[in-house]
Amino acid sequence: MIVMKFGGTSVGSIEAFAQVAKIVKQKMAEQSTTSHPGVVIVTSAMSGVTNTLIEAAKKAASTGDENAHREIQNALLAKHRAVADYFVKDSTERAALDRLLEERIAALERLWRGIAALGELTSRGLDIVSGMGERINAPLLAAVLRAQGLKTEALDATELIVTDDLFGSAAPLMDLTEQRCRARILPLLEQGVVPVITGFVGATTRGIPTTLGRGASDYSAGIIGAVIDADEIQIWTDVNGVMTSDPRVVANARSLHQLSYEEVAELAYYGAKVMHPKAVSPAVAKKIPVLVLNTFEPTHPGTRILEHSNSEEMGSVKAVTAIRGMNLITVAGRGFIGVPGTAARTFGSVASVGANVLMISQSSSEQSICFVVPELDAAKVIDALHTEFRKELDRSYIDQISGHGNIVIVAVVGSGMRGTPGLAAGIFKAVSEQNINVIAIAQGSSEANVSLVVADPDANAAIRAIHDMFELHKPTAERTGTR
Repeated sequence: MIVMKFGGTSVGSIEAFAQVAKIVKQKMAEQSTTSHPGVVIVTSAMSGVTNTLIEAAKKAASTGDENAHREIQNALLAKHRAVADYFVKDSTERAALDRLLEERIAALERLWRGIAALGELTSRGLDIVSGMGERINAPLLAAVLRAQGLKTEALDATELIVTDDLFGSAAPLMDLTEQRCRARILPLLEQGVVPVITGFVGATTRGIPTTLGRGASDYSAGIIGAVIDADEIQIWTDVNGVMTSDPRVVANARSLHQLSYEEVAELAYYGAKVMHPKAVSPAVAKKIPVLVLNTFEPTHPGTRILEHSNSEEMGSVKAVTAIRGMNLITVAGRGFIGVPGTAARTFGSVASVGANVLMISQSSSEQSICFVVPELDAAKVIDALHTEFRKELDRSYIDQISGHGNIVIVAVVGSGMRGTPGLAAGIFKAVSEQNINVIAIAQGSSEANVSLVVADPDANAAIRAIHDMFELHKPTAERTGTR
């Protein structure tokens, strides 16, 4: 039994839908010969649709114009109907699909009008709007596959994935989710039906729609695969697996054959766009392999993600990635020396304004602590810190609370790095040879990631230098080391 997730580019055009149908038919044939057959599909919205929905909702809230969405509404209907026109020829099937498309677009219109009338877009309202792309696309993809001779049924994940009420980044309640998924999905698989499920969305115990975070259809696939005990979870995208670096930055970046769960989580967290950071987490407990494959080059082996990768024992760097648009905030002064609770107060202030900390570095003398937050959050974090440490600033116990903008975290990732002499030296040799100043350094306790903070103009050169130093363009077994 496999779970296949298709991303927005994989369902972004008529040609892409045709390719997905071809792949699914092949996988159904392969699965029919196994002892544990079945194919489950999780789909994203069509490429660009989610952004369009969010922009329309924000425009409705800011302008109060109840008709501002009209052009967008018509464009969305036309986009989905073009796919239906091409594939769905049965008149009964087509009539039912048209009714459903019109109903979903009409629901969007009511949402947009309500937002415009209120002049406010709440996080709960945004979740309902932004999840509509998947709820339109799943029935469309199911109809396309039926037109290709497959038995399918569209399922809405708001009836399957039960979450908390943290709108915008809801967490699944796994026990309830498992009960619902197994009760609904497994009987369909026994009948040879392919369930086509909406990614990205879920619902609270009260049935209020939620989303799992931007780009989280991968996460949906991981959740569903875990609770139904899939043999494999496949993430189908538009690249040949996980790369050693961004090919737009490093021309000779290559696809990685294997990664560990730990490695891919680090890469996803630090900017690699191929997979959602939480995607593999549900698979870890049950040790389900996750494959990253290319919809448009399906014969490529892609990247297999396992509990342990074969090359970990070789002490290797696997990949180098970057997360941009960051700000390094520093809190410094003698008030930090040996005083319990200052770090807790610092990060409590960050949490109070809802900011995410991506990296932390502290001096051995305890006189300063610095951490990285997204640039968009920097001003409110600094304000919160000034409020929290007002007395210490007045008494000069704290000398500085400042931000350093326009910086990038460059992350060097590989589980095999732990306990391997010379790797850190190689990293810093690489950047020093390019005359790049390293502003801050951190290494995770897992030792699978060394992170450097550099100025944005230096980031690409740093990435290329590290990639070259560790010969990441070569398979691990062929590398000579840190030259």
